[in-house]
Amino acid sequence: MLGVIDVMLPFWGPPAYLYQAVDSVLAQDTGDWRLTIVDDHYPDGSVAEHFAALGDERIRYIRNEVNLGITDNYRKCLSLVEADYMMFMGGDDVMAPGFLRSVRQGLDRFPQADIVQPGVQVIDEDGVVYQPLSDKVKQLMTPKSKQGILLAGESVAVSLLHGDWLYWPSLVFRTEAIKRAEFLDGYPLVQDLGIVLQMLSQGARMIVLPEVVFNYRRHQASASSAKLMDGGRFAGERSFFALQARKMAAVGWRKAARAARMHLTSRAYALTLVPQAIKARSIPSLGTLLQHAASVANPNPRSTS
Repeated sequence: MLGVIDVMLPFWGPPAYLYQAVDSVLAQDTGDWRLTIVDDHYPDGSVAEHFAALGDERIRYIRNEVNLGITDNYRKCLSLVEADYMMFMGGDDVMAPGFLRSVRQGLDRFPQADIVQPGVQVIDEDGVVYQPLSDKVKQLMTPKSKQGILLAGESVAVSLLHGDWLYWPSLVFRTEAIKRAEFLDGYPLVQDLGIVLQMLSQGARMIVLPEVVFNYRRHQASASSAKLMDGGRFAGERSFFALQARKMAAVGWRKAARAARMHLTSRAYALTLVPQAIKARSIPSLGTLLQHAASVANPNPRSTS
């Protein structure tokens, strides 16, 4: 029987969203979970007071003495995991009451799975369900099956490198499998894809479940959204995809290496932002977006072509 699932919640952001996220864990219709909030030194002392007052032994609150940043806080969360399965829940996301039950049922059907992608819907700042263009594309690219589907190997990597259809905060991992992978320094906004690609190249298997049981919050204040128009995200993505092209080639996955070099969806997304840059009369942003849309990732860092 599947035991306790460690829900790790790396936190930095508005406490009101955090409390909603925690309340959604408390509302699960199965009780076999343990929640650990790792506060990355957010400047609000009331957060610690809030969790001290809860008095729930299933909830552990830890505050970092200094701000570690996104990647190192993920590493710390993973080091604290004790259960056989775990997840990195977002501090502004919301589980449906049946989230963990659905995950358990999926693992009962596919006990060999190392990664679980449950069904996800997107909510805005106010919790209203909506579907921006990027998420419409994700939905179109996500493998579908009424009973859930087991995936593995290079074909999954190719699909994800063409367009990342995963929702990182909703993923549940076999702890043993994710601990064999390493977080990449320097790629805080795409490191989630990097972890999954590493796991797949190491033989990990993934299940995609149909039941929508997780609410992923997308809003303009997010770190990834803030980097879009200044080009920071796309500059990082070009470097990331070049790195993945090298990694995929190193394990003999030629189709995946090519998909990394092309990163078609990422380049197309940059094009969709061009009208915003024109409207804002931001010449630097426009140049960055057009450069990314036209660029194929170069896996050879010494080459200038």
